[in-house]
Amino acid sequence: MPSPQREKGNRLERQIVQTAKETGIKAIRAYASNGKALGLTEDVDLLLGPFKVQAKARKAIAEYMKPPPGADITIVQEIRKGHSEAPLVVIPLPLFLSLLKREL
Repeated sequence: MPSPQREKGNRLERQIVQTAKETGIKAIRAYASNGKALGLTEDVDLLLGPFKVQAKARKAIAEYMKPPPGADITIVQEIRKGHSEAPLVVIPLPLFLSLLKREL
């Protein structure tokens, strides 16, 4: 019997794929959430059009990462002394899918 965490992740992956397909975007979920089943690296859970995706379901997401009511997206960046990562964009799935559909 799968763990509750694994089931939560599986539900999210299926929801993303279903939502993408309803939008007309090709989406494929990797068997057992392992990208090797798609010829990719292990950490890829699914493909959305040309994008390799890792999906994470969490009980809570930090409020500062969620786009506030007046904004469409949130951009976050990890900055440590002497080192910084590339900024990451947090965007609601429906908005991302609409942007992706325009580009495909």
